[in-house]
Amino acid sequence: MSDTNPSANISVRYIEVEEDQAGQRIDNFLRTALKGVPKSMIYRIIRKGEVRVNKKRIKPDGRIQGGDLVRIPPIRVSEPNDVPIVGKALLELLEASVLYESKALIVINKPSGLAVHGGSGINLGLIEAMRQLRPDEHFLELVHRLDRDTSGCIMIAKKRSMLRHLHEALRQNRVNKIYHALVVGKWESKNNSVDAPLRKNELQSGERIVKVQPDGKASLTRFKVLRRFAQTTLVEAKPVTGRTHQIRVHTQFAGHPIVGDEKYGVESINRDMKKQGVRRLFLHSAMLQVALPEGETLNVKAPLESALSSALERLAAQQDKAYQEES
Repeated sequence: MSDTNPSANISVRYIEVEEDQAGQRIDNFLRTALKGVPKSMIYRIIRKGEVRVNKKRIKPDGRIQGGDLVRIPPIRVSEPNDVPIVGKALLELLEASVLYESKALIVINKPSGLAVHGGSGINLGLIEAMRQLRPDEHFLELVHRLDRDTSGCIMIAKKRSMLRHLHEALRQNRVNKIYHALVVGKWESKNNSVDAPLRKNELQSGERIVKVQPDGKASLTRFKVLRRFAQTTLVEAKPVTGRTHQIRVHTQFAGHPIVGDEKYGVESINRDMKKQGVRRLFLHSAMLQVALPEGETLNVKAPLESALSSALERLAAQQDKAYQEES
């Protein structure tokens, strides 16, 4: 897919920012304007100064206002037939996974294993699939993200005004997100929070990994024990901050990595837990609560997939059997 392709845009484009687009970060604005262009390329043209707002350079997190004139350099935009076609099975799964839908918002119970968007070798993600599931919606944008292997509640805005409202709610920590995680070992009830700064690092292989480091960004997660099993604990995790891989790294830092975590977990335990039916990262966005613009409070719960529910039942049965044999 070369920039010399006849379908490339061979001239500079100028886009005037509309009033309902005001307040957006320039990187998010460009991802909408340049659908099909890899995220890495968007950040590259911003860093190189090829993107200008009112003839001035701008940083990726810089915000635009109504009436601003955005200069976009010549860059290839994928044609509609470049977009991978979503299979019928995935479309049916996503339709069945809709937890809430209004004229301005969709909340999906995202399946584990589905990235939220394409890129970095992934042709298709949740947002691309949702645009094919809802072809009549002219505006569909992710409000926030979940790791590829994490399941559960994720919000997709159908109107720019809703996207702005929810982004502001996220910035002000007014979105209540609760996760369920199965962690290794006995999590002590008194260990009800992990306050440890996180920093993103990139390995030589290009893999991104997050570590607790003194010079990292302040990060806080609150925890509560839900159920104990013989070798694991089901905990509720509430991230107060929203850092990359936050819950996964904080549980690892506490000495109780999440079961099924191939990046931060324990390989031998992950292997044993596969026999119990836990064949993926056991991290699930179970509940989401936020005030909507009309004053209504959205309160959505996402059921756990049947394979993980069955695994918990097996672990509970084994625990009960062990108690009976001891008594």
